[in-house]
Amino acid sequence: MSKRALPIVLLVLLLVAAGALLVWRSLEDSVNRPGPHAETVRIHVRPGEGLRTVLGGVARQGALHDARAVELWLRLRGRNPKVRAGTYDLPAGSSALEILARLERGEVVLESLTIVEGVTFRDFRRALEAHPRVRTTLRERTDAEIMTALGRPGLHPEGWFFPDTYRFADGTTDLEILRLASRQMERELAAAWEARRPDLPIHSPYEALILASIVEKETALPAERPLVAGVYTTRLRRGMRLQSDPTVIYGIGESYDGDIRGRDLRTDTPYNTYVRNGLPPTPIALPGRDALRAVAAPRETGAIFFVATGLPDGSHFFSATYEEHRQGVTRMLERQRARDREARRAGASAAGATDARP
Repeated sequence: MSKRALPIVLLVLLLVAAGALLVWRSLEDSVNRPGPHAETVRIHVRPGEGLRTVLGGVARQGALHDARAVELWLRLRGRNPKVRAGTYDLPAGSSALEILARLERGEVVLESLTIVEGVTFRDFRRALEAHPRVRTTLRERTDAEIMTALGRPGLHPEGWFFPDTYRFADGTTDLEILRLASRQMERELAAAWEARRPDLPIHSPYEALILASIVEKETALPAERPLVAGVYTTRLRRGMRLQSDPTVIYGIGESYDGDIRGRDLRTDTPYNTYVRNGLPPTPIALPGRDALRAVAAPRETGAIFFVATGLPDGSHFFSATYEEHRQGVTRMLERQRARDREARRAGASAAGATDARP
């Protein structure tokens, strides 16, 4: 190379370097400056979507200045972020770097599903099918097939799923949520059984689960659950039948119309604790933590009966003799009749006021 050409080459190299520096600074500005969106933008990343597709979608929704600039910056930095599927909320003004970090960490918007204490496994399945953000995979599967998929073949599903509020990413499958609920019930039951009184008339965690499901259905008041459990453990000690209406209702199944009739109490089913001794063969609902703990540490007062008081708080009257129980039933019926009379008077007054309008 001649001495005259050397300055030209150096000048060209300098210009190239200056241009590259300007491009780099422009790219750095593209990924670091606040995004153009003045409000939170929600995006949905589908399973298997590539980064280019995701960035293009973010740009189309107005949360990126230049998707191609972000791609080039990543390529020059040798980065290939793995974007996790799900729904994301991108806060107003988020920079491209902040958006990328959120996508890489998988900070998806969490959906929720609440399963309340005392519902059945059938109710749980219906709630999963109805949730718009749960991916349904079990609609055509039988209960037995579901338990096999969960690694518990041959096990009756009732009672084995903990009622709670479950948080999950959009697109989570129904099987995944059932697996979470099953594992949580296993932990809760094990903890309750570990802390149990040593003299209980029940002999396995599964028996505790069955009795807890009955307690759960009998009262909604946490303070009453140890008392209800105590009634049933006392009855079991004495060889008395449990005589629990909720077990009869479970045995009636889908044909239950809201009323228990005398023939229902006399009809022999595996769940009719009026005609069969001991516990029913399976739980009758999904018990919560309070019911499990109540069965592990029942409050035995000598009471072997309880009946609703008829008061608005949903409380019960507990008694040790049949005579006391009959008196409690009488008071409950009197309160019920008084409420019915009051309702009829209120209805008549409302009808009179309507008739009096011009």
